Amino acid sequence: MRTTDAVATAPPWRGGWRLALAAALLGLLPLSPARADLGHAPGEQLRVELITYGPGSIYWERFGHDAIAVTDTVSGESLALNYGVFDFAQKDFLLNFARGHMRYSMGAVPTAEDIAWFASQGRSVTRQRLALSPAQKASLRDYLLWNLEPAHADYSYDYYLDNCATRVRDALDRALGGRLRAQWQGAENLPSYRWQTDRLLAAQPWLMLLVDLGLGPEADRPLSRWDESFLPGVLMRSVAAASIAGGNGSRQPLVASQSLVVPSSLPAPPDRPPNLLWPLGGAGIVLGLLLARAGWRRRRRARGDSFAIGGFVFALVAGLIGVVLTLLWTATAHHAAWANQNLLLFNPLALLLLPGLWRLHRPARACGRFTFWLAWALGLMALAALVGKWLGLPWQHNFAWIAFALPLWAALLAGLQNRGQSALSRRRSVRE
Repeated sequence: MRTTDAVATAPPWRGGWRLALAAALLGLLPLSPARADLGHAPGEQLRVELITYGPGSIYWERFGHDAIAVTDTVSGESLALNYGVFDFAQKDFLLNFARGHMRYSMGAVPTAEDIAWFASQGRSVTRQRLALSPAQKASLRDYLLWNLEPAHADYSYDYYLDNCATRVRDALDRALGGRLRAQWQGAENLPSYRWQTDRLLAAQPWLMLLVDLGLGPEADRPLSRWDESFLPGVLMRSVAAASIAGGNGSRQPLVASQSLVVPSSLPAPPDRPPNLLWPLGGAGIVLGLLLARAGWRRRRRARGDSFAIGGFVFALVAGLIGVVLTLLWTATAHHAAWANQNLLLFNPLALLLLPGLWRLHRPARACGRFTFWLAWALGLMALAALVGKWLGLPWQHNFAWIAFALPLWAALLAGLQNRGQSALSRRRSVRE
């Protein structure tokens, strides 16, 4: 099966066999004239291209993919080298993915085969021939082949900081002596990791919402062009705009030529992410009004208490979300999920409300003081998520989730207040 990274993917039948094949080819270097040509050809006869593959239809393909193609123009051998190889059959793959300890690998495929596979999936293919000097071409080729060796092929993957596009970017920057970083490192306040993630996952709304909920303030920091090149499409545009020193001391474009080899036949991602404030805020208001109405309506003894059921479900969901967010922060290497301020909205302590809310099913019973005051504390924490925007908390773009959660906490508190007063009145009536 051909499989590549979830942020920028290559063909899904790429698995462990490809690394073994690459190792075998490298091991047979003296016996393979073509490999010997590519590995030892002088820089003058090499052609180096950045190949960018557009987004695919599967969720892990939504961010696109890229590779560096090195071609020996004399022998005709051409390899597309990429950093996006992973294998679902890898031991403890899902557990390691959940913990943020993902091992990805570098792989190589004949360039024509690579392009043909992506084209068969309806994904666009763009080739950019790079105007590197012979020495830079040879240096880049040597580094990529060294990196392809089994001892150096694996790396610790990070979907924003260390993926297939950032590795390609770093390899190009290394061959250019750090000139790309020098040009792209300046703060430009470009769209954030969250902005780009929501945009590219918009075709899978539920996945987009879950990912957005799990991202913390790190996903909202201002990006430079260097940072934003974690996306293959951005890297392609940045390389097209980059310049390098020419032979006579003048500046010349890094890209000597560019061509769209295969246009995409898939729907293009939107230019902007969806605005989550109105749908989430509207859902929070509607659900909050329903919960508040149930809390102020007279309880029917013959049937279940709709307020108790609604409050119980909300507290259960909020608590479970809080557990997941806490684990992402404390027990994983997912840096973009650390210090998530949505923990103020969805807190594990909400699970402690469940026994008290369950008591409301019983006639003439209140939830208890502990549940009442804990609910108030959690409601104030949710309010603090909004107030914190003006109190210097690290910036996190979670207004949509605040708009969703606050009406529900307000409705829960109003219902508990009313039920507590009703229960107290009933007890007084009995005594009198």
